[in-house]
Amino acid sequence: MMQPDDFYTFEAKVFEELDSRLSRLSEDADRDRLIESVAKSILPSAAPEDVHRVMADSRIFGPLDKYLNDDGVEDIMINNTSNMFVYRSGRGYEKLEGKAVGKKELDQLVRKLKMYATTEVADKRIFDVHLPNGSRVNIVDSPIGADITVRNFKRNVLSIIDLINAGELSYNLAGRLWLYTEGLKVRPANLLIGGMPASGKTTLLNAMFSFFRPEQRVVVIEETYELNTETQENTVRLETTPTLQMDELVKNSLRMRPDLIIIGEVRGEEARDMMTAMNIGKISMGTIHASTSRDVITRLEHTPMNVEMDIIPLIDAIIIVSQVNEGGKLIRKVTQVSEISGIETQVLLSDLYTYDYKTHRSSDVLPSVTYRDTLAKLTGYTPTEIVIEEQRRGKILEQLNKMGIRDLKGISGFVKEYYQDPKKALEKINMQTLGTMR
Repeated sequence: MMQPDDFYTFEAKVFEELDSRLSRLSEDADRDRLIESVAKSILPSAAPEDVHRVMADSRIFGPLDKYLNDDGVEDIMINNTSNMFVYRSGRGYEKLEGKAVGKKELDQLVRKLKMYATTEVADKRIFDVHLPNGSRVNIVDSPIGADITVRNFKRNVLSIIDLINAGELSYNLAGRLWLYTEGLKVRPANLLIGGMPASGKTTLLNAMFSFFRPEQRVVVIEETYELNTETQENTVRLETTPTLQMDELVKNSLRMRPDLIIIGEVRGEEARDMMTAMNIGKISMGTIHASTSRDVITRLEHTPMNVEMDIIPLIDAIIIVSQVNEGGKLIRKVTQVSEISGIETQVLLSDLYTYDYKTHRSSDVLPSVTYRDTLAKLTGYTPTEIVIEEQRRGKILEQLNKMGIRDLKGISGFVKEYYQDPKKALEKINMQTLGTMR
């Protein structure tokens, strides 16, 4: 076996040669074969045990490992050789005690991470990485050491009932989101979920995947894969690259016969393409950085989005999520739900739900008007029948929670049964007295 310094140098050369190459392989066995091949090409006389040590090390991320497996940790930050922080759910930033990562250890960690790099920009100083466990990493190289930020992958994706139990929204509001997402099979709502960074926009959008109809073809477009699409079979996942931008992917999605286009984050020129998709009848949903519904409209109207005011009413509803401080604890809340009801001198918004930051109280969920009337016109149901169906869906979620059916897959499974045979599905959970739509 090699001496420590010799092994470090050998391993560093192997990792450098494998820059970005492991990201294309999904199985450990395939990665090991490639590592072995590169190691032997660099040093044919390398002992088998040294080659196997390199294989094993490729799956170990040193100071990150302890936190990559902690579902309570949302983000991990290595600030070059200065210090490390984690961001914990409900608690915020926490500085990690102990010695900071040394320069030699940090350099080797960066080489290791770069083997899983998916994109690079800025003269090879900025890298995006997808780790095998699903976590995503951003690396910025600098003379004093790399700055590494990890968005931790949650093995258990939060469901809509998990969010209800965490206090983010009520059953009634969840029933409204279910109706928006599915649209009584005829016309789902065009939705934008707004919020500031780390407010839970993507988490809420992902929870709503349980409400998609199984026959829908969904095209998901993201800068970096974050959404969990396993509950929807007919799904295409697209990711941007430095040479293939979001607006090009949104335009191309129209050629893929989508029923629903999901844009991970709307931030630039793709906003106009999203509105074009809505205008030709393609339902679109996505997230956007904004703290209120009015802020969403303002962002859409101004550079770099530059969406014309007269087509903004193609968006049916805006949902705002925020992190609020309740009793010293950070809690994610749906703080506003608005429908767009027309245009006068500006885009008109009807607030159907609000959260008061002073009293920490939420308003009742007011009945939908604009979207409800759109559904009534297209389905033949009366507005009253649509309101009753929305309330029924909130009660269904409450019953599923009582029965312990809370995970994303379990909810998705029941929802699909409900779409296929509402009466039979309600009998299954002892709710047949609720009745169904005619």
